Amino acid sequence: MRERIEAKLRDALAAAYVEVVDESHLHAGHAGAKSGGGHFRALIVSEKFAGLSRVKAQQLVYAAMGPWMGKEIHALSMQTWTPEQWAARPPGSD
Repeated sequence: MRERIEAKLRDALAAAYVEVVDESHLHAGHAGAKSGGGHFRALIVSEKFAGLSRVKAQQLVYAAMGPWMGKEIHALSMQTWTPEQWAARPPGSD
C-alpha cells in the first residue's frame, strides 16, 4: 500500500519527492487498524503547494488520495513542502 500511495501522490501532485512511511504497526488495537485502514506518514515536495496555506496544501493531498481515505487509509499525517522550501530546510529537519 505504501508504494501505491507514493505513486498516487507523485502522479496527482507532480511531486518532485515523495516518501511514505507505514506506521500501522504503531497503532495495533486502534479502531482504524481493526477495520483494515492503515496509518501512514507522508513527506511530499511539490510545486503545487506554492502559495497555499498549510491547510490548503493538506486538502490538496487528501483530495489526491480520494476514495482511499477512510478505507485503505485510516490516518495520514503529512509534511508538505515546495521545492524551494525543501532546498532551504535546515539540515536534519526531514
